[in-house]
Formats: sequence, C-alpha cells, structure tokens
Amino acid sequence: MPLRQALCLLPLALVGVLAVRHRRVLAEGFRQLAGADRTWLAVAGATTCLTWVAAAFARQGAVAERLPRVRLLATQFASGAANHLLPTGLGASAVSLRFMTVCGIPAARSTAALALYLLTETAARLGLLLVLLLAFPDALRLGALLPEGALWPLLSSLGAAALLSAGVLLCLRRVRGLLLRFLRTALGEARRVHARPARALALWGGSLAFPALQASGLVAVGRALGLDIPVMHMALAYLAASCAVALVPTPGGLGSVEAALVVALVAAGAPAALATAVVIGFRIVTVWVPLLPGALTLGALVKLKVI
Repeated sequence: MPLRQALCLLPLALVGVLAVRHRRVLAEGFRQLAGADRTWLAVAGATTCLTWVAAAFARQGAVAERLPRVRLLATQFASGAANHLLPTGLGASAVSLRFMTVCGIPAARSTAALALYLLTETAARLGLLLVLLLAFPDALRLGALLPEGALWPLLSSLGAAALLSAGVLLCLRRVRGLLLRFLRTALGEARRVHARPARALALWGGSLAFPALQASGLVAVGRALGLDIPVMHMALAYLAASCAVALVPTPGGLGSVEAALVVALVAAGAPAALATAVVIGFRIVTVWVPLLPGALTLGALVKLKVI
C-alpha cells in the first residue's frame, strides 16, 4: 500500500483504538447527555464549531500571506483530530506547519508563524485567566484541594525548572546558534504581521476568542446538566485547568484534561459527582463527537495533498 494511502487510513485506525480504550467513559458520557437540556447542548456544539473559526483567524493572522480560506478552515477542523491522536499540541502544529509549507511559505517562516501563534494564544489564555482571577479572587477555593501554603512553593518550583531548562539550552553553543537564528526569523515575522492591522486583529482576536469559546462550551454543558455555580466561576475553572494541563504531554490531554477540569470545578464549588458528569459531557461534545469526522477530513486532506 502506498505511504500516502496508509497515512489517510492511520487517523481512522487511531480513532478506533481510542474509542475502544475509552468505551466505558464514552458510554457513561452519552448516558449523561441523554437526559441533558438540548438547547444548552446545542449552544455547546455551536461554540465548539466557532473555535475552529477562531483558530483559523488566528492562524491567518500569524502570516502576512493570504491563505486559502476554505482549506485553512478545513485544516483547523482536521487538526483538532490530529491533536487528540498525538501528544498535546503536536498534532495541530504538524498539520498547520505542513499546510503553510504546501501554500508556499518557506519552512523557517512557517515555523516562526507557528511559534507566533502559539505564543499569542498562550498569552491570550493566561491574560483571560489573570483578568478573571482579579475580578473573582474567591472563585476557586484551592485551600480544600492543596495543603496550606503549598501553592506558592509549587509555582516557584515550576518557574525554577523552566529557568534551569532555558539556562542549560543557552549554554549549548550549537543550540544557542539555532535558537538565535530562529528568534531573528520569528521577530521579523512578528513585525511583518503587526505592521498590517488586519493581520494583527485576526491574530489577537482569534487567540482571545479561542479559549473564551472553549470556556463557553464548558459553561453550556454545565447548564445543560444543571450545574448551579456562577458562569464566570466555571469559565475561570476551565482556563485554570487548561493552563495547568498544558504541562502534561498526553495525547490531546486525554485523561489529564478530565482530571484537571474536575479538580477545578470542585474548587469552584461544584459537587464532585456532578463535576465529573459535566466534564465527561463536555469532552464528549468537544472531542469525541468531532473526532471521527475530523479524522475523515484529515485523511481527505492528506489524500488531496492539501497537507
């Protein structure tokens, strides 16, 4: 079988493997959603669809060249499936990088544009989290989940580990040279994009809309299942969990995302059993339902040589 045909079928095979491995969770999730409010579930589905549009805007904003709109949107839909079949972020990044190079953007600039997008999306997510933490400082009751005085030592340890890793990399001459060349390319790409207001607006607008829409999806599923805690507290719980889980490189965050979201919702005041049901329902709507069509789209894009 030719390599490209095998690559077309690989996403479907991986979806099947994941579905079998998580069949009990899937069965429980669909059982929970069967009795949920259909209107709120429709809202959750709509916000999930809009996340792909927001991601497409942000990806376009990261490059000065105009990308084909329909193919760009299709790749963002497909990258969602790829992201849940590979360690966190790698699937979507690989799809986007390949798409940009196929569109004629040099590999160095494509990589710089991808880094710019990831940096902007991270800054936007952390910015939203900080704003909500300042606006609702008592929304997450972490004292019940962490030993007293453990939060700041934990954050300090993570910061020290990041600084140590960066220092080791900078001490390696070859790595330092590659890093400096990449930074020059990335800064040039950032200047080129921000010199065009439309691109800058697409980049930052899409990057802010993406996590906001994801949080809205969790709120909608929570309302569908009768979770009675303030909307902004649920949104804050999602942002806190998504930032924390970025440190755990599992495929699409499968397992780690669910655990972090349950912990965050419990910290926001949700009963543990209901928080678990909401998280399972949220992952069904946002991950499992789009996974098969996303994998089919990914295979089609590979076959058509769009990526």
